[in-house]
Amino acid sequence: MEQTKEIYIYGISGHGQVVADIATACGYTIAGWIDDGINTSPDWETFIQIHPSSAIVLGVGNNLIRAQLAKKILQNGYTLPALIHPSAVISPSAIIAQGAVVMPLCVVNAHANIEQGVIINSGAIIEHDCTIGEFAHISPNVALAGGVSIGAMSHIGIGSSVIQNITIGKNSIIGAGSVVIHNIPDECTAIGVPCKPIYPE
Repeated sequence: MEQTKEIYIYGISGHGQVVADIATACGYTIAGWIDDGINTSPDWETFIQIHPSSAIVLGVGNNLIRAQLAKKILQNGYTLPALIHPSAVISPSAIIAQGAVVMPLCVVNAHANIEQGVIINSGAIIEHDCTIGEFAHISPNVALAGGVSIGAMSHIGIGSSVIQNITIGKNSIIGAGSVVIHNIPDECTAIGVPCKPIYPE
């Protein structure tokens, strides 16, 4: 009989609760929680003394904090598995890197590349040959057409659509419900239909 897999969730917020549900659906048992701001869960320094070797999944929605946590998790020798909900449809040729979370009812099509620590939120569609950079967040019901490139740490707002072969730069934010038909540079906030930068102007 196969031994039950155990995993710890780093982050006890609402996003962490969703990640815990996905981990359970993937066959893991939640062994415990880590949180640096909640007294009922051990902080990182306490955790590494109690559990020198464990699998940990990122339960934090903030891109920057998620990247910082992933770095210290890996530097301390812990594993950081990807989680893919059983209802997601993933092409055999897609790449899902460590620490990524693919939520219910997502579609990730042929030759898409989902890099470390990415969140593909519920119902998102990632078409063929897309690249999603490290620690980006693709919100629920986003649709990315073929060949789209999303830069590291960027956040694509809920319900947005991006036409084929568009590039969205690093650390950029696309507002909810936007339709992106032109490339968006690094460090940019853009909203609307069609999507236009509002910061920097």
